[in-house]
Amino acid sequence: MVTTKPAVLSLIEECRSMRELKQLHGFMVATALVRDAVPLSRLIDFCVDPLRGDLAHAHALFARFPAAPTTYMWNSMIRGLSVGPEPATTLAFYRDMLRRGRSPDHFTFPFAFKACSRVRDRASGCCLHGRVVRAGYEADVYVSSTLIHMYVSCGSMPAVAALFERTVNRNIVTWTTIIAGYADHDQAGEAIRLFGEMELEGVEPNEITMVHVLGACAQSRDLETGRRIHARLRRAGADSIQRNVVLATALVDMYARCGSLKTARDLFDKMTMKNEVSWNSMISAYNQYDRPNEALQLFKEMQSVSLKPDKVTLLSLLGACADKGSLQLGQAIHACVEKTIGRGDVAISTSLMDMYAKTGDAQSALRIFTSLEDRDVMAWTSMIIALAVHGHGKEAIELFVKMQQDGIVPDHITFIGVLTACSHAGLVEEGHKYFDSMEKIYNIEPTIEHYGCMVDMLSRAGRMAEAEKIVESMPVQPSSRIWSSMLRGCEIHGDAALAERIGNQLSLFNPQGSGTSVLMSNIYAEAGRWQEVEKARELMWKKGLRKTHGSSSI
Repeated sequence: MVTTKPAVLSLIEECRSMRELKQLHGFMVATALVRDAVPLSRLIDFCVDPLRGDLAHAHALFARFPAAPTTYMWNSMIRGLSVGPEPATTLAFYRDMLRRGRSPDHFTFPFAFKACSRVRDRASGCCLHGRVVRAGYEADVYVSSTLIHMYVSCGSMPAVAALFERTVNRNIVTWTTIIAGYADHDQAGEAIRLFGEMELEGVEPNEITMVHVLGACAQSRDLETGRRIHARLRRAGADSIQRNVVLATALVDMYARCGSLKTARDLFDKMTMKNEVSWNSMISAYNQYDRPNEALQLFKEMQSVSLKPDKVTLLSLLGACADKGSLQLGQAIHACVEKTIGRGDVAISTSLMDMYAKTGDAQSALRIFTSLEDRDVMAWTSMIIALAVHGHGKEAIELFVKMQQDGIVPDHITFIGVLTACSHAGLVEEGHKYFDSMEKIYNIEPTIEHYGCMVDMLSRAGRMAEAEKIVESMPVQPSSRIWSSMLRGCEIHGDAALAERIGNQLSLFNPQGSGTSVLMSNIYAEAGRWQEVEKARELMWKKGLRKTHGSSSI
């Protein structure tokens, strides 16, 4: 019978399951080897493995050790808990280690920081940071990298920047951590700047670094830097890019979000392996750049390779159906949603509502809205806008009142829907009231879209002097859409004098556009000013302008 410690250690190394390990543990109890710190530590190491171990069994082994657990044992337990299902218990275990007189070392802190990162516990992370400084471990590369990651996870980017500047030994992990942190916190420019610094210091980026930098380029639409990184990757080996699904997807996403859809599609087609993220990147890009036909065609190709759509795919497809005005296809996607995700997802339900509203089926949008148990501000806003654009202005306002009663705080997009509803329903006084409440009650500064809604509302109601006054008071230059709203108001209410002034403003935005000239011609004709009608038509002829024919997607 094997009784020596080296033999038992060898058997522990050969274990492949908890069943085998428990048998070996029973043998160690019988031979008293369980009292030896070294083989017991190896048992604990096996049990804290997240793939094949058992944390509860590890805790039992640790608690029953007759002597004081070693620092190695404490570290093994902290490591296992930090990647386990309840990372918060790691910090309680760490505090117990201190109470029982054990001093943490440079192996303890990285796992404790990992637990803080997972639960976003900045306060505990700061306490650990103080202990690291006092113990003199701040210069340790592994400790400093996990410390930076902790602050990144907690969203404390100023602390990250200060800590990074003080870090002496920066390796690729340290650089990648801070670059990823800035990219993940919508500071893409800073991530790209740091990547440049890293190159100047001669640190060679790895695959993970490149993925995060490409993500930053996509976020900031920095096509030039993205191309430079792509060229660098090509020099390292073009074939390896196509076989690396993560890196190739990051490149596709970068080109797609920067608007280079042809390059993105070429790279996508050359990929030897594609996952759901790869397909989603390309489908989302087509949807983002108003090419719904390509998005829907790509989805059919995705189905042909037996890949199931996920939430991201479905959101893009619903957006494509809404843009294309395809109710039948949208209903098919709705059926797909029911089969894969089911009901209750707010983001998907909101996108379904938007799709039905844009394809002319406001009642289906309303049914989805009423079936939702948890409604966020986006769901309320989508339904308000849907009712507004379908001419149900009063119902939209009633829904807005209900939204406030339910304690949902409106955002700036909600007010676009509310003001649109007031405009379409002719509720001028209510429109004024809600416009004034934006800053006074909700501290929302009106944007050009809100001013545009007000001008459209007043112009429709024939209150042209008020509309002109709002345009003059705007803190930004009025857009062509705002001037067009006023010009349409002039046409409806026969104000030829004001129309002339507005027509001059509109001609500055689009000198080659025929819409303004046609409107002016109609206004002059309505007023019986036939000489001006002839002049307007003659001007169109001289400029080579033609009336744009109306068209319908139905």
